[in-house]
Amino acid sequence: MQTVLRIAARRWVIAALTLFAVIWLIPDLYMVSISLRTPVNAFDPHLLAFPLTIRNYWIVLTQNPLLRFFLNSLVVTAATVVTVIGVASLCAYAISILRLRGSQAVFALLLVTLMVPLSALVVPLAALLGRLGWINSYPGLIGPYSALGIPFAIVLFKAFLDDFPTDIHEAAMLDGCTTWQLYWRVVLPLLRPLIGFVGIWQFITSWNEFFLALVIMTRNPMKTLPLVPMEYSGMYMANPGALFAILCIIALPLILLYVLVQRVFVRGLLEGSVKG
Repeated sequence: MQTVLRIAARRWVIAALTLFAVIWLIPDLYMVSISLRTPVNAFDPHLLAFPLTIRNYWIVLTQNPLLRFFLNSLVVTAATVVTVIGVASLCAYAISILRLRGSQAVFALLLVTLMVPLSALVVPLAALLGRLGWINSYPGLIGPYSALGIPFAIVLFKAFLDDFPTDIHEAAMLDGCTTWQLYWRVVLPLLRPLIGFVGIWQFITSWNEFFLALVIMTRNPMKTLPLVPMEYSGMYMANPGALFAILCIIALPLILLYVLVQRVFVRGLLEGSVKG
């Protein structure tokens, strides 16, 4: 009897989650639907409005150097992910395992930076990057994105490494392992699930960032992919189909990324939230 009730309860839970997932996906389905519509029926309230057309995608692909914008976004995002993972893991290693003098004070200062919104930093960042000559250059986005992502990554890595067994540290040192070897051969492999989570999270954050990219990348050849929709979102929105088509193109790499590495993402999330 208990087995039957358990199976029934599980089916009800699955059905409820499926319903919530469908409701959650309706805006995304509507976005795809508008991208396949003609200008005449673009704002039809129905989820599907015929006739369907792929002309909006053809317009977007032919009117913009999307490959260039895609490469710009990919270079900035990939460099940011590598920088965040490398710097954050080293900092967490120094704070939690090496316990260097003053590291806790540095960690407290990093926590303060998490409370500062990006919008409050755009003007001073633009002035600083202008003095450095990094306007319309990859470092102009890689540097700020990395600086904004490192504190959050350090918090996750530190929460995991706080439970690092001291016996492993002492045994490695007795075997002649250097500080760098301990980090590279012991700590980094243990952080692998969290590294996957941080990498995916930072990829999504950097790929979708718009505000700072709008201010820093003013030359057309250096623009990133999220800036393209501005060309189709004027006061009268003359071509909403093209606007939603480019939005679908921007979202596609993120969807594919999550589908391919969703297990790593969930595993890393659990590693960072469960201690002991």
